[in-house]
Parts: sequence; structure tokens; C-alpha cells
Amino acid sequence: MNDNSPPDRDGVVAALRELVEAIDRRVPHVERLGEAHIAREAAALRKEAAKRIEELLTMERDSRTRENERSDAVMNDDGGPLPAPAPAAEKK
Repeated sequence: MNDNSPPDRDGVVAALRELVEAIDRRVPHVERLGEAHIAREAAALRKEAAKRIEELLTMERDSRTRENERSDAVMNDDGGPLPAPAPAAEKK
């Protein structure tokens, strides 16, 4: 495996979901110094992770849609000439 290869999308989405779940499970300790700052940072991180999950899933759906459209176009093209258009009906 090449260390420079990009991580797979499913793995990234799973890791981001795990991060979101961990943030959701976190219990704030208001008695601790700096807790308000930590809570704000956690909320911002959660928001960014959720946004990235949606971006990755949207990219995957768009990619599948384009792939299906290309596949359909190939499957419908037999390589032969296009059929001649039907003659227009004559007016009386």
C-alpha cells in the first residue's frame, strides 16, 4: 500500500462519524477552568465534521449518478447509424 494514496471515502466518513459520536457523548465539566472554550471548540469541530460527512456523501452520490448515466448511454448506443427521422405528415 502506498502511504501517499488518499484515504478511502468510506473510511473517512466512518472516522468522522465516530468523532461526532464522541463529541456528542462528552459531558462538559463546568467546574474546570477553560471548559466553556473547550465546549465551543468541540461544537465547532462537530459542525465541521458533519459538514464534511455531507460533502463526501454528496460527492459519492454524484459520482454514482454520473457513472450510471454514462453506463446507460453506452448500453443504448449500438454503434450503428442513427435511424432516419419519420416523415412529417402531409396537410390536406
